[in-house]
Amino acid sequence: MTGPLGRRARNLEELGINMGALMESAPQQHFRPLEPQPGDVYITCWAKSGTTMMQQMFHQIRMIAATGAGDMDFDDISRMTPWADTAVMVDLDMNIAQRAAPRGFKSHQSYENLPAGGRYVVTLRDPKETYVSFYRFFDGWHIERGSLSLDEFFPLWMAGGPGGCDYFTHLLSWYARRDAPDTLLYSYRWAAKNRAAMIARMADFLGLSLTPEQAALVEEMTSREFMHAHHDRFDDSMICRVMEERLGIPDDADSTKVQAVGSDAGVIPPAIAAQIDAMWAERVLPATGHADFASLAAAIDPA
Repeated sequence: MTGPLGRRARNLEELGINMGALMESAPQQHFRPLEPQPGDVYITCWAKSGTTMMQQMFHQIRMIAATGAGDMDFDDISRMTPWADTAVMVDLDMNIAQRAAPRGFKSHQSYENLPAGGRYVVTLRDPKETYVSFYRFFDGWHIERGSLSLDEFFPLWMAGGPGGCDYFTHLLSWYARRDAPDTLLYSYRWAAKNRAAMIARMADFLGLSLTPEQAALVEEMTSREFMHAHHDRFDDSMICRVMEERLGIPDDADSTKVQAVGSDAGVIPPAIAAQIDAMWAERVLPATGHADFASLAAAIDPA
């Protein structure tokens, strides 16, 4: 295995070198794989599709229901809702006691790749929006800023990040479970624009009760403004720390998942947009009957 570069990658090959070195050097002093329990909650949106907002919403609902107060006393939201795909990398015990019930875990996986017997919270997002958001997230963090173009990013978007579940496999898996009682499924755009309704639905799904005042507090703490003001809790700080320790990459990048302004799918290169449209037509349209994401979202979101 080639050792780490000591700097951010400048192309996809170099990214593979750094990530391989990071995993190979991972200590396992604390790591324990997940031991699933009935009723565990998996927040399993695809990459850049609302995972962070749903993690924050889930954690604040359970904390406020249990204690009457919100909780921002953490360094990384993924310490509150551990992520199995990076647990070895950050040497994290997946079974460490959580601050309130139910237990919750982050994921980007399909239903088939998660433990059975759980409950699943999923938001789906337009693929072109995920593409631009994913690129913005990596540019300047894992990838040296400006060294990889939007056109060149396509293989990384298709790979799906840790765990390796691609966008279309994820979407089709969860769309098929849209009416399952163990699954809470909406589009990210609907959940973000209708946070009060999403909070009420999630609380009911979790079997937790909130007063109107408590629900309003969750709504405040899941706003873009609040989360951006606390962006250092949503910036993968655990991964940043091990990148600095093991790869020699300074923990000085803006790796926050909460941007002040949302991603604009209109900047996606036409050739990339055409490839995404072709894959939608090949994989999603025959399975769902929906010619585009807008049509699919209209079918799963409340009128």
